[in-house]
Amino acid sequence: MTMPDTTPIRILLADDHALVRRGVRLILDGEPDLQVVAEAGDGAEAIELARTHTVDLAVLDVSMPRMTGLQAAREISARHPGVRILMLSMYDNEQYFFQALKAGACGYVLKSVADRDLVAACRAAMRGEPFLYPGAVTALIRNYLDRVREGDEAPDSILTAREEEVLKLIAEGHSSKDIAETLFISIKTVQRHRANLLHKLGLRDRLDLTRYAIRAGLVEP
Repeated sequence: MTMPDTTPIRILLADDHALVRRGVRLILDGEPDLQVVAEAGDGAEAIELARTHTVDLAVLDVSMPRMTGLQAAREISARHPGVRILMLSMYDNEQYFFQALKAGACGYVLKSVADRDLVAACRAAMRGEPFLYPGAVTALIRNYLDRVREGDEAPDSILTAREEEVLKLIAEGHSSKDIAETLFISIKTVQRHRANLLHKLGLRDRLDLTRYAIRAGLVEP
C-alpha cells in the first residue's frame, strides 16, 4: 500500500537488547512513513525520552529491567495521552496481553513475526485501530465468554501501579535513593510504599519481596 507523502511517524523504541533494537529499527526506518527518533534500554529511560522528545508512537518491549514496558506504558499513557503505544513481546502470553491493554497499549506484536506485523501495527496504531496477533483475538473471545459465564470480571491485582513499580525496583536490588530518583518521588515516599508492600502482602523483608516479585513475573529469577 502506498502511504501519503507526509511527515514520518516519530517512534520511540525501547528494548533492553541492543541487537533486537537494531533489528527492529532496520524494519521501521526502512519505511518512508516511519522514523525511530529515540531509543531506550529500559522502561525508566523510555519515560524520560518520551518527556524530552516529540514522539507519536512508543514501541515498548514487555520485559525490561528497572521498569517493564507495561509499567512504562502506564506512565507514558498518563503523562502523554496523545502518544500511541505498541507492546513488543517474545511471549504469546495472555496475561501480558491483557495487562498491555489495561496499560493503554493499542497493539501487541510478537517479536517472532515483527518483520511481518510491526509495520502494519504501527500504521494501525496511528489510525486509532487496535492491532492483535491471531492468538490474542482467541484469548479476548475466551476471556469475554468466561466473564459472561461467571457473571463478573476477575479482580485486579491487590497492588497499585506505583507499588508494583517500587516492588520491582526493590527486587532488582536498587536502594531507596535510586528508587526515589527513578520514580521522581521522595525517599520517605519510597519507604512508605515498602512498608505498605510488606503489610499488604504479609511479608517480612526484602528477600520475601524479591521472591514475590519473581512469582508475579516482575523480575526474572
